[in-house]
Amino acid sequence: MSLITNPTTVLQPSTPSLPLLHPHRISISTHSTQRIRTRRYNPLRVSSSPQNPSATTAEPETITQNDEANGDGDESKLLSGSGVVRAFYTGINSHELDSVEELIAQNCVYEDLIFTQPFVGRKAIMEFFNKFIDTISKELQFVIDDISEADSSAVGVTWHLEWKGRPFPFSKGCSFYRLEVLNGKRQIIYGRDSVEPFFKPGETALVGIRGVAWLLQRFPKLADWL
Repeated sequence: MSLITNPTTVLQPSTPSLPLLHPHRISISTHSTQRIRTRRYNPLRVSSSPQNPSATTAEPETITQNDEANGDGDESKLLSGSGVVRAFYTGINSHELDSVEELIAQNCVYEDLIFTQPFVGRKAIMEFFNKFIDTISKELQFVIDDISEADSSAVGVTWHLEWKGRPFPFSKGCSFYRLEVLNGKRQIIYGRDSVEPFFKPGETALVGIRGVAWLLQRFPKLADWL
């Protein structure tokens, strides 16, 4: 899956024990309105691996997100964009797909670049995630190396996989997510994952790119096949 200089972040579920430290604490209306259950996370310093001696794990805390919040409403009632993405990876790591599903918009488009076609719609995306977690154990975890937090509508992430706290080979990746507020919830409407290749061609890739560019210059009509 598949997607700066902040500390490395390990996303694993555990029992909440610290006060909520996220800068955008959700306020709960006292009026009678529908509330959406979601998760929030408390940063905690832990040891991740010899390569990453200091990391941040996310401690889940169940809170509510008010349905009165919308595109024109109070942003403080919503998870931030980075908060949604952190919650997404935590749900994948813990295999709790019910918590992941509510973060995905109905018409979301998800591109994992190891596949030829994108997954379109929440149903198709969740079917893929179900197959994914059926393939791996909880001992294989996504670890966020860096995440952008300035813009809640667009979030970039760099990450890698760890097996029992040790880096997994050929598992570095980067992801981009676009988010919108829909029906009172900030949700992912687009995602793209780019994963480290097993085969690394090095400068040979430049030769291939140069060769393709030369063919397109000599035979412009070939561009119609791209």
